[in-house]
Amino acid sequence: MPLLNNHIRKEVASTLADLPNPVTFKVFTQAFECQYCKETRELVQEVAALSDKLTAEVYDFQKDSQVAESYGIDKVPAIAIIGAKDYGIRIYGIPSGYEFGTLIEDIRLVSEGDSGLSPETRATVAKLTRPVRIQVFITPT
Repeated sequence: MPLLNNHIRKEVASTLADLPNPVTFKVFTQAFECQYCKETRELVQEVAALSDKLTAEVYDFQKDSQVAESYGIDKVPAIAIIGAKDYGIRIYGIPSGYEFGTLIEDIRLVSEGDSGLSPETRATVAKLTRPVRIQVFITPT
């Protein structure tokens, strides 16, 4: 049974209809003791099926540990969203509820290859002298 209903599928397909460039989801799951791994994989595959610019690749976190390590994946379920290059966008856990909107926005940004940041913010970020890791933690309500 699909996770997305017909209405949501149509809305997402419409939102993603004009993606300029391909996007690949690298989905990391595992079969044993992983809450929401199956649902995350299914959700990403459903979204990927809504646009010919989207591809989902599924990896087993343990069996494909070298691939996981190459993307900095250290827990599951995880999604690396990759466009023409790897912008470092990762989603851990299932992107449901409000986080589903974040997934859709991340797809658009990666496809466009542009962060959407203002010129002032870009100038500030350009001054950084070392890598910065930004993490946003959420909790279902």
